[in-house]
Amino acid sequence: MRSLLQYWQFWAAFSAIFAALTAIFAKVGVENINSDFATFVRTIVILIVLSIILFFTNQFQTLKNVSAKSLTFLILSGIATGGSWICYFRALKIGEASRVAPIDKLSVVLVAIFGVIFLSEKLSAFHWFGILLIGAGAVILAIK
Repeated sequence: MRSLLQYWQFWAAFSAIFAALTAIFAKVGVENINSDFATFVRTIVILIVLSIILFFTNQFQTLKNVSAKSLTFLILSGIATGGSWICYFRALKIGEASRVAPIDKLSVVLVAIFGVIFLSEKLSAFHWFGILLIGAGAVILAIK
């Protein structure tokens, strides 16, 4: 029998939990400081935590073992993540977390679309219906 740690659903569920906590903690955290500085502090914390995890699990790798393609796309992913975080913290600074987070989660809809376009992923009509519901739900939650 496989451990829960081997199922993508386990990690995805915890990702959602941590993302929800991120919105709540960040909303309080940006209350009296600049949102870009808040993003900077968050990034430092992530670097420290990941460094500790990599150290204690002996998972550090040298960059010479990473292909140019992987490195290029990881750099692009890092740039996109930074852009996402900066925009997210700015939105939280001026908006309500319960309205900002659903709009941020429109990324689920965009990932599905981009996955089909760029990664040749296949989605059934049933899955597209679910994506439509996610999009509609995000918009409904964002309306005042």
